[in-house]
Amino acid sequence: MNAPGARRPLVSGNWKMHLDHLEAIHAARDLGLRLQPADVAAVDVSVHPPFTDIRSVQSVLEGEGVPVALGAQNCAIEDAGAFTGEVSPTMLARLHVEYVLVGHSERRQLFGETDEVVAAKVSAVLRNGMTPVCCVGETIDEREVGLAQERLASQVGAAVAAVPRASVASLVVAYEPVWAIGTGQAATAGDAQEACAWIRDTVRSAAGSEAADGVRIQYGGSVTPDNTEELVRCPDVDGVLVGGASLDAAAFVEIVRAATRAVR
Repeated sequence: MNAPGARRPLVSGNWKMHLDHLEAIHAARDLGLRLQPADVAAVDVSVHPPFTDIRSVQSVLEGEGVPVALGAQNCAIEDAGAFTGEVSPTMLARLHVEYVLVGHSERRQLFGETDEVVAAKVSAVLRNGMTPVCCVGETIDEREVGLAQERLASQVGAAVAAVPRASVASLVVAYEPVWAIGTGQAATAGDAQEACAWIRDTVRSAAGSEAADGVRIQYGGSVTPDNTEELVRCPDVDGVLVGGASLDAAAFVEIVRAATRAVR
């Protein structure tokens, strides 16, 4: 179990609905050419391409020895069944997916995923031997009326309650204030630390200190090479979830390097 301050940061790139499978191959290869062993000596890195790209990206990462874990952006609750259009977590695991984003704000807002649905997906990912990256965060309206902590407590509490207590430390929680996603308006390091500390305290209340000390908490929302180091230096921020900047291999590698500098 990691001790406080010894958690290994995770830098994740969410490609969202960008890059077809040919573009994804080029992006993965470009990433592999740019990343150096020293860049990943102290941090973990994952990329989360669209479903149609996963097999192609897997072939590049594994075939060319790129030190990046394969991720997915979502999954179904069930392992199999008559669920047209869904993607089974079992299928993702067979493709060597290691991390699965669950409950991204776009899934919650645009596709109506409730805390209960997100919690069920967290459980499905763990059941299939992968690591869920459970995304939580408040909207600007919730923040302005003082409901940010209440909203985070609801989201985190539902996710933690869905898994065995012994598994809680293996979760990744990504704090992504909805008002900062894709807006260029990143939270300050102080904002991120305050929210991530609150999330860790919520985990501690629900599952104990060992779980709280082990769980990794990322910050996501307008992450750039310029603000990553300051964010990751915060004691309760264990990496970043990167959106648009992860589509540019050069920018994404600079973010990885900034995270590495923060923990040296």
